[in-house]
Amino acid sequence: MPPPSDAIAAVTHADPYPYYAALVAQRPFYRDDKLGLWVASSAAAVDAVLACASGRVRPPAEPVPQALVGSPAGDIFRHLVRMNDGAGHCPFKQAVAATLSAVDDIRVAAVADLRAQRLVGTMALNDVVFALPAHVVGSLLGVPDDRLPQLAQWAGDFVRSIAPGADTTALARGNVAARQLLAMFHDMLARARDSDGLLARLAHDAGSVGRPAADVIVANSIGFLSQTYDATAGLIGNTLVTLARHPELQACVEADPGRVRAVVGEVLRYDPSVHNTRRFMAADTVIAGQALTAHDAVLVVLAAAGRDPAANPDPARLDLARQHIRLFTFGAGVHACPGERVAATIAQAAVTRLIATGVRPPALLDGLAYRPSGNVRIPLFAADA
Repeated sequence: MPPPSDAIAAVTHADPYPYYAALVAQRPFYRDDKLGLWVASSAAAVDAVLACASGRVRPPAEPVPQALVGSPAGDIFRHLVRMNDGAGHCPFKQAVAATLSAVDDIRVAAVADLRAQRLVGTMALNDVVFALPAHVVGSLLGVPDDRLPQLAQWAGDFVRSIAPGADTTALARGNVAARQLLAMFHDMLARARDSDGLLARLAHDAGSVGRPAADVIVANSIGFLSQTYDATAGLIGNTLVTLARHPELQACVEADPGRVRAVVGEVLRYDPSVHNTRRFMAADTVIAGQALTAHDAVLVVLAAAGRDPAANPDPARLDLARQHIRLFTFGAGVHACPGERVAATIAQAAVTRLIATGVRPPALLDGLAYRPSGNVRIPLFAADA
């Protein structure tokens, strides 16, 4: 099997990890003229880029993708804390982090298990993988049970519309979904004082840092959904693939379902869902000894950094007893994603329920493919097993 043609093609390659290992060893930080990007692959280079004061999460001249400007999807996008820097990022990031840190693990686990029970066996495996994260996060936010299926559909349409290269059909569907999501969450926010959901908690935490604007609160509540949708679907799928390729692990979790949590924790490093992110330089700077100019863009290969032996010794070995794991898939620095516990808990519930209801991971390898994406690694299974 030929290696990936570049670091973006690697995301959906059948086995990108030998390629990533070669990048870490030979090209930890380099310029890819074909992609028009700098590429950071080693743990040290990734850390340096994510810590760089000149790095921005969006091109400074295009804070909202041109295709979204003036649309309902763009109205959500422009307020997302993860898509803003400086005054647009802090202190509201503190409110988002406080809200997620206050989430009770036992409650998340209970909600995730209940939603998994209701979905597994009622729809195809691929549909479960995508729907479950939206059902769980929607429930935690306070969305009524009968509206969760529609919420999951809207979340998927919105996520596809803000992906780079979205076509006109995806943009149109995404704007319909964004309009519906905005109406739903503004209505929920108006009644938030009667709720104990995450939306009410975010409204409270936003007020405590002096940023109680309704548009910002609503957009970032929708952001909880959109960030969870692809990333957690990928985590569920990649955990199933890992179990399929390591029969001893499947035997382990069948004997002790509690071990699924350890498998998910190692998969976050070993075969994560979010493989890369980007940073855009707002000023001339030097990173890893290389001079970058304002407007240069860097592809930050998080999945390669997780396989760097300097960060995680013997990185190609799947080890449930691994100590002091360094995870990169949630980012680092001021834009680190605070949703690790929620994502891992949802994935644990999904995999545990699927195994308990008879899904046989080895059979899932037949016809395995990956959803086209330049950032997120999400398995698509040919059939239920």
